[in-house]
Amino acid sequence: MDRHLINESASLLDALKQLNTLSGQVMTLLVTNDDGVMTGTLTDGDVRRGLLNGVSLESPITNAMHREFRWLRENSCDVAALREMRNQGIRLVPMLDADGRVCRIIDTCVTKTILPVSAILMAGGKGERLRPMTLTTPKPLLKVGDKAIIDYNIESLARVGVERITVTTNYLAEQLDEHFASPVADVKVECVRETKPLGTIGSVALVNLPEDGDTIVMNSDLLTTISFEDMYLRHEEEKADITIAAVPYNVSVPYAILGTEGALVKSLEEKPSYSYYANAGIYIISNKLLRGLKPDERVDATDLIESAIADGKKVTYFPINGTWIDIGSPTDFRHAQELMKHIQLTRDN
Repeated sequence: MDRHLINESASLLDALKQLNTLSGQVMTLLVTNDDGVMTGTLTDGDVRRGLLNGVSLESPITNAMHREFRWLRENSCDVAALREMRNQGIRLVPMLDADGRVCRIIDTCVTKTILPVSAILMAGGKGERLRPMTLTTPKPLLKVGDKAIIDYNIESLARVGVERITVTTNYLAEQLDEHFASPVADVKVECVRETKPLGTIGSVALVNLPEDGDTIVMNSDLLTTISFEDMYLRHEEEKADITIAAVPYNVSVPYAILGTEGALVKSLEEKPSYSYYANAGIYIISNKLLRGLKPDERVDATDLIESAIADGKKVTYFPINGTWIDIGSPTDFRHAQELMKHIQLTRDN
């Protein structure tokens, strides 16, 4: 971070020298006063325009810096505002503390956003339909392309600024403990082990979550290009207690379907198709709801959702626009492998 900070007493020549050290990176300096309070920004373009306007290289950078700049407040990231800055092409976004000092710099090409959520990935299942591959390897650690399935999800969460990530384990848990002994995508992932199977969401009770806020809960054996940012903004906009990621699912009936009323046939529909939304195994859930789960009590995600609906909680859905593969069978696994080959070829070309 310090490489992008410069004191406002520095000269334009000093600024040029510091900008030169940033070659290949974002060529922007954040200007601060003697108290460390941010007062402006300076780019090589600002220096060039200053020189063309007669400012000398020995002049202080305050004569050329840009005094109006966008910033975010520490510990209260405005996701919508950060998205707007990113869409406007602003590459470096400073986060300032209550006194206006720079406490963090966000590179929007590396970290698209900073979602104020925790994340829990469920990785305790045996993956029995993928045997014999899962006899000695937990399904989340099976490799698709050159990396474990679960690492794609860790990387996706890291790209949206999620830093508190927990993986709940059971089957072959030691291998997952070893895998996450080192950070993935610069995130130190915590593993929490079930002592017995707790269903598809019961192990969340083993994680110490904050009282307020929300948590992304998801299956660890998915490959998806879901926009966590869009899903979070929908969750916030709807003021939802639970948001369920959903994938379109079409059912085609190969027969003519009768529309009946008592013993009468009122209509006949030839080979109709019906469209539904299916649960994608990805949720954003209020921590207040999750903290209500009891340790050692088996609970499936559907149980929690149905209970929330019965209690009058707001449950919404978010359609996934993009890739979603639930790797539950050898066919799914082969599909995922082919998909990653295609993505890799596209990147290489």
